[in-house]
Amino acid sequence: MRRVSIADLKAHLIEYVDAAKAGEEIIVTDRQKPVARLGPVGAPLCRDAHITGLIRAGLARPAVRTLSREFWERSRPRDREARALAGLIAERTEG
Repeated sequence: MRRVSIADLKAHLIEYVDAAKAGEEIIVTDRQKPVARLGPVGAPLCRDAHITGLIRAGLARPAVRTLSREFWERSRPRDREARALAGLIAERTEG
């Protein structure tokens, strides 16, 4: 989430509106105090825009193809030592 002053918002409005369309939320400040939030409108568009924003930021890659039915029917790997659960609990404890 970016913070932007009113003056900077006025000077680069199109850039910030494009960022909002891509799913980013921008906090508008007046003398360093938050006064407004600029963000995407609508839930279905927001999800797609969020993914687009992640792709633009280099945090995700677009899908090349859909997963096959066989993928979903594969057996899951076993975690006999419960390391995944321990890691999840540790992460939630840390906040």
